[in-house]
Amino acid sequence: MNLRSGCVAGCVWLSAALTAAVTPPGAAAADPPPLERVQTIALKGPVGGMDHLAVDARRGRLFVANTVNNSLDIVDLKAGKLLKQVPGQGRIRGIDYSPDADRVFVGNGTGGVCNTFDGESYELIKSVPLGVDADNVRYHPRTRRIYVVHADTELSVIDARDFTLRSPIALPKSLGAFRLESGRPRLYVNAKAGQVVAIDTDRDEVVGRFPVAPAGVNAAVAIDEPNHRLFVGCRKDPSVVVMDSDSGKIVTSVPIPGDVDDLSFDARRKQIYASCGDGAIAVVRQIDADRYESLGTVPTVKGARTSVFNPEDGQLYLAVPRRADRPEQENPEVWIYRPRW
Repeated sequence: MNLRSGCVAGCVWLSAALTAAVTPPGAAAADPPPLERVQTIALKGPVGGMDHLAVDARRGRLFVANTVNNSLDIVDLKAGKLLKQVPGQGRIRGIDYSPDADRVFVGNGTGGVCNTFDGESYELIKSVPLGVDADNVRYHPRTRRIYVVHADTELSVIDARDFTLRSPIALPKSLGAFRLESGRPRLYVNAKAGQVVAIDTDRDEVVGRFPVAPAGVNAAVAIDEPNHRLFVGCRKDPSVVVMDSDSGKIVTSVPIPGDVDDLSFDARRKQIYASCGDGAIAVVRQIDADRYESLGTVPTVKGARTSVFNPEDGQLYLAVPRRADRPEQENPEVWIYRPRW
């Protein structure tokens, strides 16, 4: 190589390096998408919907609500394959996993039951009938209680030690996703009529009602506990609404695609991931507690709207239903994404 060609090559490399160094993550239209799809894992089941997911980080297992198949699907993430399907989970909806109790908790729409499975064998330990249409499920390790939205109007509370039912917490109609704080006794549940209801989990009492207007139809929620911020995914005016978790004051909002159903907050990267049924994952960057910006969207497929982020491996897992309008997709799938920044 002569001196001139070496100089040209070096200058090109230097120019590219300087451009990359001074360009902020979301600023340039030519930037790659904020998430990179790194793996696809096939499940089994017919055409139809899927619902929520949960992670057993210690074993490297992913739990998927294969709703149309009426099965709890267990994926071996290390091997990259479907490990087991637990049948008989009628219209399975919500899932949570407790590493301290080593239990998997499942809410079934058909029969309205909350099932508890052993985290190693996946054998059924206890089935608790709740009435109608059990949906989202969360376990609180501090109180050792299982919380289940059901009948669209109640939040049932189950003692995970003896599976006794406490008095349900009556709430507004059209309940959706909810989240628990780990550092204090607070739970936040979406009432899709347009408010987030704050609950004291020591007293099982409502302590706040926070309107999300004008965004409306709030269907997903995530929490930044240190900064006292709620991130609320809304469908009427598709956006992530940022709210003060103490006062309910709306701080700001960021537009996202339609039909959001799950939100995750990546505390290490200060990023919010919103999986949207319109066919995209939106990524929002937290500049500070009060300022946020869109880093763009990643195209997926219509109907793929439930996801979970695993902080242990830094990856986002998306449930992708099998659809009649996509005959090339022979099975429901899990798509795995890794943040680029």
